[in-house]
Amino acid sequence: MTLDAKIPQGPVAEKWSKHKFNLKLVNPSNKRKYNIIIVGTGLAGASAAASLAELGYNVTAFCFQDSPRRAHSIAAQGGINAAKNYRNDGDSVYRLFYDTIKGGDYRAREGNVYRLAEVSVNIIDQCVAQGVPFAREYGGLLDTRSFGGTQVSRTFYARGQTGQQLLLGAYSALNRQIHEGKVKMYTRTEMLDVVVADGKAQGIVTRNLKTGEIETHAGHAVLLCTGGYSNVFYLSTNAAGSNVTAAWRAHKRGAFFGNPCFTQIHPTCIPVTGTHQSKLTLMSESLRNDGRVWAPKTKETAEKLRKGEIKVNDIKEEDRDYFLERKYPSFGNLVPRDVASRNAKEAVDEGRGVGGSGVAVFLDFKESIERLGEDNVRAKYGNLFDMYYQITDENPYKMPMRIYPAVHYTMGGLWVDYNLSTTIPGLYALGEANFSDHGANRLGASALMQGLADGYFVIPYTLGDYLATIGPAPVNASHSAFAETKQQVIDTIKKMLSLKNGNKTVTEYHRELGHIMWEYCGMARSEEGLVKARGLIQALKEDFWKNAIIVGENEEVNDSLEKAGRVADFIELGALMVEDALMRRESCGGHFRVESQTPEGEALRNDDDFAFAAAWEFKGENQPEELHKEELVYENVHLTQRSYK
Repeated sequence: MTLDAKIPQGPVAEKWSKHKFNLKLVNPSNKRKYNIIIVGTGLAGASAAASLAELGYNVTAFCFQDSPRRAHSIAAQGGINAAKNYRNDGDSVYRLFYDTIKGGDYRAREGNVYRLAEVSVNIIDQCVAQGVPFAREYGGLLDTRSFGGTQVSRTFYARGQTGQQLLLGAYSALNRQIHEGKVKMYTRTEMLDVVVADGKAQGIVTRNLKTGEIETHAGHAVLLCTGGYSNVFYLSTNAAGSNVTAAWRAHKRGAFFGNPCFTQIHPTCIPVTGTHQSKLTLMSESLRNDGRVWAPKTKETAEKLRKGEIKVNDIKEEDRDYFLERKYPSFGNLVPRDVASRNAKEAVDEGRGVGGSGVAVFLDFKESIERLGEDNVRAKYGNLFDMYYQITDENPYKMPMRIYPAVHYTMGGLWVDYNLSTTIPGLYALGEANFSDHGANRLGASALMQGLADGYFVIPYTLGDYLATIGPAPVNASHSAFAETKQQVIDTIKKMLSLKNGNKTVTEYHRELGHIMWEYCGMARSEEGLVKARGLIQALKEDFWKNAIIVGENEEVNDSLEKAGRVADFIELGALMVEDALMRRESCGGHFRVESQTPEGEALRNDDDFAFAAAWEFKGENQPEELHKEELVYENVHLTQRSYK
């Protein structure tokens, strides 16, 4: 199969406007004849459902939470980017485009990224109109702050609750359409497969998480807005329920998976404290506006600190290494996430880590509190400081936070073209569920931007083009593909529920997979380690289907069964991530191959051989997947080795 990204021709600044004009339209009286299925109700799903219903389409939306308000989008803290240039500091659509391409280490499409930057300015207006309480300056104008990888202030925020406030805006728009009868909402319902009939996605199979009932739902198109797969690492900043099942089942039906090994490591997370944890907690990147990252200059000082022989506030300035400011003077503490993460790991690997485990560095606000005053710092970051205090029992106003990198976001996902269509006609992927806009690393405050861009401003245009092509005839819900797919789901559930006499819980398998992924396919990777991981995951998969303990029945609330399906999918995804990482013999973004680095220890890309997006095709159970390459063409940005010095 030849991949066609459908990137429009012409100057990058004109691609989207010309493309919108060339797309086919559905007239208003015909829109009510189409039924659209949307899976996931975070920012991408809720905004898409509200927008499409407002246009007149009939929408059926699904989430596995008890309310769309519980989607993981609510956890985003620091802000959302937009090229408004309210600060008059040199920002522009083109600069946001350039920063995003460079931040992604030149592994993203120019066309998609420019469109994202272009529509970013509309997102803020949309959200203000919905009542999102963005922070404001003294004069009443919207305030902004800086995030990593930029030298302008373009991040709009609502204290440290930006995701929550944006989701409430989208949720209110969604609720209005539910009230109008244009959206039918299914909560506590998990999608377990895609129905592909006559070569097109025409429905899904779901399980009611309260009753266990397996149902089919038919629609003219299916939109997957199900987020990322960071929980393949077990410990991540994602909600414990976040999973890859919807995307992975779609992949096994024919949707290519793009760049699966591209995952984001966030530099400012509360460090791991033990095996009792089911997730990690993010401390917003916005804290690096005023917090300074450092570690003791010597192993000896760090060791004394870890043993309790000295206190952190006893360490003199000259004995502190503000390593980001030292190594990257132009960007300082606001280097991109992958750069900050790798340098924190380097300090720990040198024996200069802090905390009881020695696997942490400091994020210090002493200088900012002295300069701005504690009240001003509290006004900007108070809820984040309170969260840190509640988790660690340490007062960040009096002593530095302890932070360490953790898995956060995934840039990989279902491969989509410029219209957000997967390789299955009629199946679309929005937001973090697709691979399209970030390349090998995501700049902070861009996740919320992409989710809302896809839902509010892209899919309402591109979906209509497909629907106009297939016509409004009702979907044939009696097609044999519906019954066959439903039966396959039932058979898989029965197979899982037959595993009652094993010796390991599903959580134990998940934790073991996460350890393999973090150790061998995390921040640093080597061919030797990845080959070892391949064997370990294969053995883990075989053992899972022999010795996992899955209790209960289907016809009830069954947390064990839910987890089992998700972990089984994570194991298969982990195997593909390792293959993708093995294939990509270069360092790019946060994906550091020890065999590919500069003399200074920075990531070294190989543009001659790897300037492409990897799209993997499922070829059958226990069969190697086939790699397809989408060559990345750069007409506006010159490929160069990244530097933030």
